[in-house]
Amino acid sequence: MDEWARCVELSRPGIIFEIRNAEGLSLFTECVQPPPDAPFDWKLPPLEFRPVVEPPAEHSDPIPLPRS
Repeated sequence: MDEWARCVELSRPGIIFEIRNAEGLSLFTECVQPPPDAPFDWKLPPLEFRPVVEPPAEHSDPIPLPRS
C-alpha cells in the first residue's frame, strides 16, 4: 500500500483496484486519493493492492410485488 500513488499510472478504462489485507479480505475501488478507508469489519489494515479487470454490470432481478 506504500505505492498506492502509483494507481494513477496503472489506471485504464475497465480497470479497478483490489485492496487486500492480511486476512485475505478484499475491497474493490477506483484510483482515489487518499485511498479509501478500510471497511468497519476489517481487523487488520490494508496490505496490498493490484489492478483487476472490472466485471461487467449485471441486471438484478425485479423486486417482487407486495402480497395482498
